[in-house]
Amino acid sequence: MLAQRVITAVVLLAVLLGALAVPNPWPLVALLTLAAACALWEWLRLTVSSGNETIAVIIAVVLGGVMLFCATGWIQGGLSTQWASWVSYVSTSWLTPVVVLIWIVAATALVVQGRTDAPAASSALRIFAIFAVWTAWAALVQFYLVFGAWFLVSLMAIIWFADIGAYFAGKAFGRRKLAPRVSPGKSWEGAIAGVVAAVVWVAVSSQWPGSFGAVLVQGWSMAGAMVFAALLAALSIIGDLFESLLKRRAGRKDSSALLPGHGGVYDRIDALLPVAPAAFLLVSLAA
Repeated sequence: MLAQRVITAVVLLAVLLGALAVPNPWPLVALLTLAAACALWEWLRLTVSSGNETIAVIIAVVLGGVMLFCATGWIQGGLSTQWASWVSYVSTSWLTPVVVLIWIVAATALVVQGRTDAPAASSALRIFAIFAVWTAWAALVQFYLVFGAWFLVSLMAIIWFADIGAYFAGKAFGRRKLAPRVSPGKSWEGAIAGVVAAVVWVAVSSQWPGSFGAVLVQGWSMAGAMVFAALLAALSIIGDLFESLLKRRAGRKDSSALLPGHGGVYDRIDALLPVAPAAFLLVSLAA
C-alpha cells in the first residue's frame, strides 16, 4: 500500500509540475478541469440515493464541458469571449461571496454538529457541490492566467503547510479531539499548529515577488495578511472535515478509487475547495 501511495504521488506531482512548466496555459487548465469534474462526481455520489449514481456522472461531465468553454473564452477569445466574461463577472461578484459564506457558516456548523447519522442523500449538498467546485476551479484558473504558476503553487502551499504542521504536531502533542465524531484522529493541538505553520509560510513567502503572500500583503498589509492566512488555514481544515462527514454519512472510506493508494480526487483536494474561492475573494476585494 505504501509503495502504491508513493508511486501515485510521484506521478501526480510530475504531471502537475509538467503542466505548470509548459508556457501554454492549456495543459494546466485541462488538468484543473479534469480534477474538478472528477471531484464533483465523487462529491455527488456521496450525496445521491442508492441507484442514482448516473446523475452524478452526467452533471460532472456537463459542468466540465462548461468549464472548458469558459476557459476557451478566457484564454483565446473568439465567439465565447462575451459569454465567458459574463460568467466570470457573475462568478466573481455573486457566486464566490455566497459560496465562501456557506463554507464559513453552514459547512462549519455541519462539522461542529457532527451528525454522521444523518441521511447521506441531500439535494442541498448536491447543489452546493456544483457551485463549490465551480468557484474553486474558476479561482484557480483565473489566478493562474493573471498571476502565473508560482502564485498558484504558493497559494496551494498554505494547505500543504497547514496539513504537515497539523499532522506532526497532532502526533506529538495531540490530546483534545477536534471533531471526534467526524475525524477522531484530528486534535485541537494539531489544528492550531497547522494554522501557525500556514501563517509562517505566508509571512516568509510574502518576501518573494509574485507569491500569493506578497499579493496579500500588498492589498491588506502584513497584519491583515496574517489574519487572512489563519482564516484560509482554518478553512482548509473545515474542507477536510466536511468531506469526512460526507463519507461517514455515506458509509465510505474514500470518495472513490481513482487514485491508487490515495482514494479519490476529492480526497486530495477537499481542503482546496473552500480555500481557493476565499483566496480569490480576498485578492479581488484588495484590488
